[in-house]
This record gives sequence, structure tokens and C-alpha cells, in this order.
Amino acid sequence: MVDIKDFFDKKFTYAIIGASNNEEKYGFKIYEILKQNNFKVIPINPKEKLIQGDKCYKSLEDYGDKIDIVDFIVPPKVTFHILESLLKLNIKKVWFQPGSYDEKCEKFAKKNKIKYIKEFCLYKKMLNKF
Repeated sequence: MVDIKDFFDKKFTYAIIGASNNEEKYGFKIYEILKQNNFKVIPINPKEKLIQGDKCYKSLEDYGDKIDIVDFIVPPKVTFHILESLLKLNIKKVWFQPGSYDEKCEKFAKKNKIKYIKEFCLYKKMLNKF
């Protein structure tokens, strides 16, 4: 079992797949919470140029620097498509937000020794104050 504490450290760089400017979406809320709490967050969304004033990257490869954890806030089909790029980029940890993964995604992570957490929504936990 993966310890959730292994996924929270301000020295980590988090790529937020599905970061958004739409305040109603979890891609906005989770990005904002991490950013406000001084985590290093990198927005990834091929449809945006800026997210909350930060440069947004079209893909993980476009970022071009070290990423420690990829946080998925997209549908499972999109998640699965992106998972393969983690192998090339040597990313070993992912965070599957609720609704962002399916059995196929989990199997891929296990098979490729990618540590992951799932069903832990930071936004909902912050509302309940952990």
C-alpha cells in the first residue's frame, strides 16, 4: 500500500493534467489549493496558454523539466493515453483524482511500477479540513 504522505512534499513538482481557468472545475480548484499552499505546480492543458496567470503547457513533454508527481483531473481515456509518456520521462508517481482512472489505468501503473494514490480528492479534504 502506498502511503499518501509520500505524495505531499513541497520539494516535489506536480504536473496538473486538466488544470483549468474555469472556477467550477476541479482542475481549477485543485491547482489553486496546491498553488496557494506553496506547492510547485505546473499546469498541463493543450487548450490553454495561461492558467491562473501561469504558463500552461500542452503536454508533459512540453514542460521539459523534472516532474515528480502527475495529478490527473481528466477522464480515464485521456489519463491512459498520457500514462505511456510517464515511462519516457521517468516519472514514478501519479495521483488519480476521483473519476480520472479506470481498471486499465491502474493495471498500467502496477505493471510499470508507478506508485499511485487514488480516490483522494484534495479539494474535498480541504473542505473537511482533513
